[in-house]
Amino acid sequence: MNTNLTEALDQAVAALKAPLEPMDREQGWTDDLRREIQEEISVNRSALRRHGPWMAAYLRPRLDEWMAREGVQPGRLHEVVMNAQTRITDAHT
Repeated sequence: MNTNLTEALDQAVAALKAPLEPMDREQGWTDDLRREIQEEISVNRSALRRHGPWMAAYLRPRLDEWMAREGVQPGRLHEVVMNAQTRITDAHT
């Protein structure tokens, strides 16, 4: 699996496992949303590790849409999640 992709997914999972900071809450994050998105990224990461980088062609994360529906504002966690989504999307092109 591409190192940049692996690193981005690992960073996103690590950031989302940590407790929310006050600024994160101000940006619209809740504990439930943090856990759900962390789980989604973890599942994608596991699929890529188990099956290889070609699996990226079948992954279509829509984390940006999910965060938008939840009213999440740009910030630390939004950036790390979007980086992970972009890396997955770029891996299949």
